[in-house]
Amino acid sequence: MISPKKYAKPAKSIPKGYKTANEFFDFVFNDKDMIWMGQNTNHLHDENQIMDSMMSCIKKRDYNKYPPPEGFPELKRLILEDLGLQNGFEILITAGGTESLYLCTNDILAPTDNTITCDPGYLIIDNFASRFGDHVKSVPIYNEACGYKLTPQLVRENIDDNTKLISLVDPLNPLGTSYTKEELKDFADLANDKDIYLLHDITYRDFARNHQLMAKYAPEHTVTVYSFSKIYGMAGMRIGSIIGVPEIIKSIKTIVINDLGTNVVSQRGAIAAIKSKKEWLTRIKTITRSNQDIIKRAVDQVENAFLPVYPSDGNMLTIDIYDTGVSPLDISEYLLDKKVFTREGSYTSKLFGDRYLRVSFSIPKEHVKYFAKVFVEGMKVLRDSK
Repeated sequence: MISPKKYAKPAKSIPKGYKTANEFFDFVFNDKDMIWMGQNTNHLHDENQIMDSMMSCIKKRDYNKYPPPEGFPELKRLILEDLGLQNGFEILITAGGTESLYLCTNDILAPTDNTITCDPGYLIIDNFASRFGDHVKSVPIYNEACGYKLTPQLVRENIDDNTKLISLVDPLNPLGTSYTKEELKDFADLANDKDIYLLHDITYRDFARNHQLMAKYAPEHTVTVYSFSKIYGMAGMRIGSIIGVPEIIKSIKTIVINDLGTNVVSQRGAIAAIKSKKEWLTRIKTITRSNQDIIKRAVDQVENAFLPVYPSDGNMLTIDIYDTGVSPLDISEYLLDKKVFTREGSYTSKLFGDRYLRVSFSIPKEHVKYFAKVFVEGMKVLRDSK
């Protein structure tokens, strides 16, 4: 009998009425009336070049053939140009940001190494790091003193001789905090001094007001994870990449499992997405900024509820409801009954999951207005029922 592996995992709650998480997601996915605010996905793209390119690829039956194993050269070039990292960097196309994170932690960590992450944070990184390293130090950051993010000072307080990797999700899921140039330079000094690696997950980069790249300050010690799931609205296509100096990418290539290449249709869509980015990026960022304001006004109507980080530099934020007497699980299930899919805090935090609800807002404005209405109503109903 195979024994299940015991790795760090998020404390996911399965909503009432469902036996498994997969059964729940199948329901949510197929409910066409469901408002999708639970997975930080982007629903603001119209029928555009991205869709047209993928449809053309399908009609030509390009999917009959395997693509280049490391990705189409055109796509690799476009991503590096998008980041301004053309000189001295190489890139590997992957089946999404999650595969990128898995490959990075697998390649960098030895069994005696430890990783520093933060709580709240993207817990799948803790999962992967605990598989390949000795242990994970998840540093509490849910407080104003550190600005709700993992700071260089907090890393210095938790680092030891066996620390090999620091995880920087920037902007941070679920809070939406991002880093300044000065903070990244401080991380760069730390990485160079201690010979440790910085895992810079920039999945939400294009939603930020003024994003900086860690790779520009510590190129030899930075691995950058790039995703098409969020700003490009291609979460279901599962495509992303890893960027680093040649030595890093060469090493990661030795452990690749998907050696027959990444989905052809996804890559064609990704090429069109970057090429057309200037045509739609401002519109999507403008809508998401406005949607944040709608949520803020709704939260301000609920006594003792507040937004720890506002504005968010991502397409998601957290609503702290700890002092309202209403639990995140209760309000998330109330909202689900009203056809709004959100996430309780336990999905992104082991220590503070009972404090907040995470909502994403890269969706049509009328959907956010409906959420605001039923959130305020739901908090009143649940509070009065106590």
